[in-house]
Amino acid sequence: MVSYEGLERKLNERGIRRSELTKLVGLSSRTIAKIGKGEALTGAVMNKLAAFFGCAPEELSRALPDNPILRTLREEKDARITGGLYHELQVRLTYNSNHIEGSRLSEEQTRFIFETDTLDAENGVRVDDVLETVHHFRAIDYVIDCAEEPLSEEIIKRLHLILKRDTRDDALDWFVVGDYKRRPNVVGGRETTKPKDVPKMMRELLARYHATLSATFEDIVGFHAAFEKIHPFQDGNGRVGRLIALKECLCFGIVPFLIEDSKKTFYYRGLAEWDREKGYLLDTCRDGQDTFRQLLETFEI
Repeated sequence: MVSYEGLERKLNERGIRRSELTKLVGLSSRTIAKIGKGEALTGAVMNKLAAFFGCAPEELSRALPDNPILRTLREEKDARITGGLYHELQVRLTYNSNHIEGSRLSEEQTRFIFETDTLDAENGVRVDDVLETVHHFRAIDYVIDCAEEPLSEEIIKRLHLILKRDTRDDALDWFVVGDYKRRPNVVGGRETTKPKDVPKMMRELLARYHATLSATFEDIVGFHAAFEKIHPFQDGNGRVGRLIALKECLCFGIVPFLIEDSKKTFYYRGLAEWDREKGYLLDTCRDGQDTFRQLLETFEI
């Protein structure tokens, strides 16, 4: 597997989409697809790209070490294997992440929806709870598929679009699904970044994050805290933020963290106190890593 991180960075710097390389460099759509999948390219193709960007070929790519967690998730997802790591990640992350944000679906109902595409409910269930549960399953699939791509505004907005499309919020003129907020909002009684400043703040956050080629666990948690402080979307920031954290952990071969609903008080305190005391959130996320490690031990990964 090859990560074309340098290539993606240069594309972002110039505002070029990957698909535009067909015209600009003369690459075929098949070659573009190979880049997205992390397949090796010939020396001639790499030399062509390097000449276009005015750099050495080795600056555009790097080989990635084996990533057993991501490999297992992709294999089980593609083969539709039930009862494995992919299955449990889908159910547990979706249930806990949605429940932290107020979903009324139980873990059993969440599991039932994932396993049967139906809902067994004795009492009334909010349609949005069901929609956002199904959408969260699809968002996790998207994270697994694009895990090794450099984190970008496009990916972040895509996650929001997947999660919130077709909900009641999507019908509101002022609520922009898949794009940054238009109205100011607060979290925990605290003001967040004003809508007019969000694009600039997000670009700066991503630039700081990409300043190092390989993110650490602390870098990912720090990005998560900064993202939630900006609160770039009208709603869905917590779930999108935790999906981003999953993606980046999978990207860099770090054990992901699964924040359980029962730990949300500690999680919220960690986010609120990040600028003053980073240990609160780091310890909560490390606890979430231990929860994920239990899954890995169960499936001998």
